[in-house]
Amino acid sequence: METVSCGNVLLFLVSCVLSNNFIFSRFLGCCPFLGVSSKVETAAGMGMAVTFVMGLASLFTSLVYQYVLFPLGLTYLSTISFILIIASLVQFVEMFLKKSSPALYKSLGIYLPLITTNCAVLGVATINVSAQYDILSSVLNGVFSALGFLLAIVLMAGVRERLETSHIPEAFKGFPIGLFTAGLMAVAFMGFSGLV
Repeated sequence: METVSCGNVLLFLVSCVLSNNFIFSRFLGCCPFLGVSSKVETAAGMGMAVTFVMGLASLFTSLVYQYVLFPLGLTYLSTISFILIIASLVQFVEMFLKKSSPALYKSLGIYLPLITTNCAVLGVATINVSAQYDILSSVLNGVFSALGFLLAIVLMAGVRERLETSHIPEAFKGFPIGLFTAGLMAVAFMGFSGLV
C-alpha cells in the first residue's frame, strides 16, 4: 500500500488541486462543470457537495475494497460496489440539502442527483485502488481532488458571470464561449504541471 507521509501532504495537495486537476488534466466531471457554472453561489454549492461526496466515497470505497473485496477475491465487483456506495452518499447529501438549504437544492436542480454518475467521483475511487493508496491517502486524494474540482468550477462560474456583461460575437454566445473558456483555463492549468 502506498501512503502519503506528513511532509508530502502539501505536495500531494498541490498535485491534486493544480497539476492533476480532475477537470483540466483528467477531463472527469465536465458535465456539472459546464452545467452548473453559470453563477458563483451555485457553483460553490455544487463544489462543496462534490467535495463531501468524494471525501466520503474515497473512505468507504477504500474500506470496502481493502477489507471485503480484496480479501474475498471479489475485486471484479469493485466498480458496481463503488457505484452503489456513491449513489447512497448522494442520496444522503440530497436529503440533507433539501432539508437544510432549499434554495441551494432548487438551484442545483438535476445536477445534484447527477453527482451519482459524475465520473470524477467514481474516477477518484478507481484511482485510489489502482494507485494502491492506503485508507488515509485515499481520503486525502478524494478531498484534495474535490478541492481542485471546487476551484475549477468556481473559477469558471466567475468567468461566465463576467462574460454575461461582455460584448461577445453572436456565434460564440452561450455554450461555445463556455467551451472556449474551459479550454483556455485547461491550458493555463497545464502550467502547473512542472510543479510536481
